[in-house]
Amino acid sequence: MSRLVIIDDHELIREGIKKIVRACADLKVAGEAGDLRQALALVAQVRPDVVVLDISLPDTDGLEGLAELRRHFPDLRVVMLSMHPEERYALAALRAGALAYVCKASVSTDLVEAVRKAAQGVRWLGSRVARLLVQEASCPPSAPPHHLLTPREGEIVALIGAGLQVKQVAAELGISISSVNTYRNRIFRKMGLSSNAALIRYALRHGLAG
Repeated sequence: MSRLVIIDDHELIREGIKKIVRACADLKVAGEAGDLRQALALVAQVRPDVVVLDISLPDTDGLEGLAELRRHFPDLRVVMLSMHPEERYALAALRAGALAYVCKASVSTDLVEAVRKAAQGVRWLGSRVARLLVQEASCPPSAPPHHLLTPREGEIVALIGAGLQVKQVAAELGISISSVNTYRNRIFRKMGLSSNAALIRYALRHGLAG
C-alpha cells in the first residue's frame, strides 16, 4: 500500500482528496498539512511514498514549495496539484522534479493514476501535458516575460495591475509589505521593468490585471 501526504491550505480540497483515496485499496493518506512549514515536519515524521502538493500555499510561492521539499528530501516523489491550467506551470513543475502535474479541474481518476505512477517512481503525463511536451520539442516557444512568473508573482502582478498599492496587496494576500516588495523586485527583474507604472501598463496590455 502506498502512503501519501496531502499538502493544501484548503480543507475542502484535502477532504475531497481523502474521499477519492478511500475508494482505492492500494492507497492510504498518512497525513495532511495546510502549509509548507507543517509539511516539512510531517514528511520528516511519516516518510510518505508520495506527496500531493498544492502549487499555491500561504507561506511559499508555487514551485518554491516544491524546491524546498526536494531540498530537504531529494528522493521525495511529488505530484503537483494546481488550479492553474497545464499550459501555465506543468512543464516548469516537471523540470523542477515533480512526477506529475494535475489540474484541480481534472477528473479524480487522473489524480489516482498520477499518485500510483509516482509511487512507482514513474512520471505521469496527462494528455494536455504530453501535448505540451510534443509542442515544445518540435517548436520551442518564445514565451512572453510574464510566463516566467510563479503563481504568487502572477497574483501580485494582477493586483498591482488593477491599481492596488503595496499595502493593499499585502492585505489582500495576507502577507507582509516587505514580502510584497521582495516579490515585486523579482517581478521587475524577470520582466525587465523598473516601475509600478510600467508593470501596470504591461498587465493591462496582456490582460493580467485582476
